[in-house]
Amino acid sequence: MKNIAGLLIVLSIAFVLPVIAEPWTKSVDANLTLTQNAYSNNWAGSEVGVLSWAFNSNSLLEKQLSSKMNNKNTLKLLLGQTTNQDQETDTSEKKWGTPIKSSDLIDFESLLRFTLGVLVDPFIDGRIETQFIDMRDTIKNHPINPIKFTESFGIARTLAKKDKLEWNARFGAGLRQNYDQLMLPGSKTTNDGGLEFVADFKTPLAQERITYTSNFSLFQALFRSGSPADDKWKSPDINWENILTAGITKYLMVNLYTQVLYDKEIRTDFRLKEALALGVTYKLI
Repeated sequence: MKNIAGLLIVLSIAFVLPVIAEPWTKSVDANLTLTQNAYSNNWAGSEVGVLSWAFNSNSLLEKQLSSKMNNKNTLKLLLGQTTNQDQETDTSEKKWGTPIKSSDLIDFESLLRFTLGVLVDPFIDGRIETQFIDMRDTIKNHPINPIKFTESFGIARTLAKKDKLEWNARFGAGLRQNYDQLMLPGSKTTNDGGLEFVADFKTPLAQERITYTSNFSLFQALFRSGSPADDKWKSPDINWENILTAGITKYLMVNLYTQVLYDKEIRTDFRLKEALALGVTYKLI
């Protein structure tokens, strides 16, 4: 927690430094998708009604605070639920089951980059990852749990930047703290540290009707506090996200999201998430 406090102090100092003429770059892209179908009580067949919804929001707040300092803040929100009708017919009313989550994510990152005009830029970064509701407990739900804090510092470089195309990479040392309310007392918090590599890529396609965004991160832990039960923590953690968004009209869009995860402490193989959605979108800023 001391590392997080130190990072916030540095960011606060950055905000009071003399700013240059450039305004804040702001963007908030939000979309909502909904799928629904239902059947009458006397419907013959094994089909069941389905109701699902998903909310997705990607926000950016960036500014060149001074001639030698840039601050970039990103916030990603995902939340969705799905519920089904039961299969009873004739004798009872078709009731809807308890909603279950289909997506849930809160991901906030603040990057402070020192733009010194040399080959690489030093940076300090802080990130918080959690979810709206933790439903693993069969007795009650736990909001904002578990929580992962990551603080990192190192060097960054812009590999390509032209018009709306941008490709950045950074490499450095990182510290992570994981807090989980559902763990036993004494083991709710774990700490580790190591090396981190992150690459961000964004480009428009098809005459700017399509936007492709990719984020790849790799964390190699070198040490961990406590007494780990095994050495799985020594394997690298990989997170690769890809988002393809196509605007059909001003308020209708198609969104394809894929995520590849590898964390040997959870599973020994790669995990894949894919979501294809057609829904309503609105650019707030």
